[in-house]
Amino acid sequence: MTTKSDFTEEEWARVLRAPMVAGMAISLADPGGPIEATKETMASIKSATNPPSREQLLAEVALEIQAMAQQRQNPLKGYKPPRDSAVGEQVLKELRAVQGIVAAKASPEETAAFGTWLVAAAQAAADAAKEGGFMGIGAEQVSEREQAMLEQVR
Repeated sequence: MTTKSDFTEEEWARVLRAPMVAGMAISLADPGGPIEATKETMASIKSATNPPSREQLLAEVALEIQAMAQQRQNPLKGYKPPRDSAVGEQVLKELRAVQGIVAAKASPEETAAFGTWLVAAAQAAADAAKEGGFMGIGAEQVSEREQAMLEQVR
């Protein structure tokens, strides 16, 4: 069983924000308007507070994110992706690094579950809002750019 105490403070902060970063990857892949961004963020928070399995590590991360959300604290605190054309690659690099941190400390089962959770968070963000079109007409549920980012997160 892997717990918060197995990580340094910096590592835990990165693990804690990873589900939100996964959702952010989708938002950055195909930025929509404020309504789409809000829907994607809300879907990311919902996914981050409801892990797909019951491993101790996932439960601790979800409970802490839930507590932060209830206290109106930002789970992404301290994370600022660069504002350049390589932002998507930087987000993916962060997700890979966090997956490496988890793999070094957690069991193979927990590591796999954590990776699955990150993909689920990204998928939830992608499914949260339609992209393109005019007032929803002609919009697609998951845009090509979002789908490409989802494949990279996987």
